[in-house]
Amino acid sequence: MRRRLTVTVAAAVSMVLLAMLVPMAVLLRSYALEDRLAQAALEVQATETVVARADTGRIASYLDQVNADSTSVTTVILPAGAVIGPPPGAEEEARIAEARLTGTARVDDVDGGTAILVPVSLGGSSAGPEAQPIIRVFVPTPGFEADLVRSWLILLALGVLLLAGALALSDRLAASFVRPIQSLAGYAAGLGAGRRTEQPPVEGPSEVRDLGVALHRLVDRVEVLLERERAGIADVSHRLRTPMTALRLRVEGIRDDADRERLMADLDDLQATVDHVVREARRSEREGLVPVTDGVAVLADRARFWEPLAEDQGRRFDLVVAATGPVPVRAGPEDLAALVDVLLDNVFTHTPEPAGVRVTVAPGTGGGLRLVVEDGGPGLPDDDAARLVDRGVSGGGSTGLGLSIVDTTATESGGGLSIGRSELGGAEVVVDLGGA
Repeated sequence: MRRRLTVTVAAAVSMVLLAMLVPMAVLLRSYALEDRLAQAALEVQATETVVARADTGRIASYLDQVNADSTSVTTVILPAGAVIGPPPGAEEEARIAEARLTGTARVDDVDGGTAILVPVSLGGSSAGPEAQPIIRVFVPTPGFEADLVRSWLILLALGVLLLAGALALSDRLAASFVRPIQSLAGYAAGLGAGRRTEQPPVEGPSEVRDLGVALHRLVDRVEVLLERERAGIADVSHRLRTPMTALRLRVEGIRDDADRERLMADLDDLQATVDHVVREARRSEREGLVPVTDGVAVLADRARFWEPLAEDQGRRFDLVVAATGPVPVRAGPEDLAALVDVLLDNVFTHTPEPAGVRVTVAPGTGGGLRLVVEDGGPGLPDDDAARLVDRGVSGGGSTGLGLSIVDTTATESGGGLSIGRSELGGAEVVVDLGGA
């Protein structure tokens, strides 16, 4: 908007300046011609006095001096046809004869300028009009003389100054529109990225102020709704814990061990589900709308968490961290830890204890990270590998939600999930995590 307004003002002012400066330049040239004609009229009067009182020698000397100091050219045509000074062109002979016979001065446009013809009355010494000498002054049309060029340059400089002033004024005017909008845009972008910044002041034109007031009201309203949602979730969590605790106490009173253990396991799953729902509901408060985490540190630390269990089961556990330095990925630390837990829990649950495990954390091809989990178990059939990422589908008696959660985390980060055959002989799960 700022650039467009500046370009529009520049175009408008340029057209106005052209409409003004071009006619003024032409007028300056006309004024220069009129000034020369006025000077030529004065020269005619002075030359007329010399011609009426002096002989041809003094007239020639005077004309040499006058023509050397003036832009015009003065010539005297005597009645006998003699010419003192630069001779006129042949096309002017008729006009000269007419001026001598009529005794009237005349001004004619000729090639390259203007010719002034003035008959000189010699009084009683003249036998008639045909014996009168003619003073001819040729005034050339102004060209690119220093004075005229200087005037044009002054006009041009004035136009440039006017254009620069108009552009500076338009830029200030555009800034009064653009800066409040940019401030609101930065504030909205910060909210979208999960950064709570101070509300910018409402300023600028009335339309921009209305936009700023509406945005601030919207943000305040969203914050109120989020706070109510968090309070409601906390209240629901608190209300669920009380009956669950009472139910747990009743289950503990069941005498049948098998039924008691089965019901206690169901209660544990229900408790875990409630905790998971509460954590997910508070994720935006904890991580922001766009979470960013150092993937190398979280994935490597969580993989090492499972290493003691591998040692207890006699498994070979290899952790290969090929990524150097922190690599930010678009996922929260809890999601990354849950991702590793799901993959390694599948390995420890569905493969025999001697089967080895290899976890690789490497840079992604397009940024981000690639997590590869391999095992030495029996592997997955090709038809099951394609269906395991579907929610609720399992080939081993589980709920089938694990790999679906992994796939969701990878996809939301900008990556993906793929399953194949490992070099160790078992399954290979590749998780690509998008970079922040």
